[in-house]
Amino acid sequence: MTVLDRLIQRWRIRKVRPFLTRGDKVLDIGCSDGILFRLIPGLNGVGVEPALDKPKNIDNVKFLKGYFPEAVPRGEVFDKICMLAVLEHIPVEKQPQVAQCCFQHLKPNGYLIITVPSPTVDRILDILTFLRLVNGIEIHQHYGFKPSMVPTLFEEAGLQFVKARKFQLGLNNLFVFKKPGAV
Repeated sequence: MTVLDRLIQRWRIRKVRPFLTRGDKVLDIGCSDGILFRLIPGLNGVGVEPALDKPKNIDNVKFLKGYFPEAVPRGEVFDKICMLAVLEHIPVEKQPQVAQCCFQHLKPNGYLIITVPSPTVDRILDILTFLRLVNGIEIHQHYGFKPSMVPTLFEEAGLQFVKARKFQLGLNNLFVFKKPGAV
């Protein structure tokens, strides 16, 4: 990753930080090298990453190499699930399964926090990649992802839409969903 890649990654983490509380059990889907857990102390949980090499040792955090949901043991539940710059890489036909599995892995009243880029980002990333200012992004996997699809996708899985907000000059989107509490 370049310096710009890291800067953008940390900006996303700053946007989700208000939703994460010390002691939360967090599932970070697409955890990279565990940066979320390193930047927000006091969290525990699981990081899942298909390209996991050698994550830093972080107390109370287990790292699993693989893809969600297959890599996460069935029945394991979390207070919060984070998917930062991940959903746009998941093929459209697999997204409903991912949404349903997020519902299943959340505790009642748990939150799902997602960031996805705006479509304009793909053109900007092409230029930044050409200039070698970024290299940590698999842009060919974006396939024209539309952030407007996110609320319906996760509401159909049973989650309640809480909020949406643009950031990074409108180039990125934050979505927050909540699993309804036990009846």
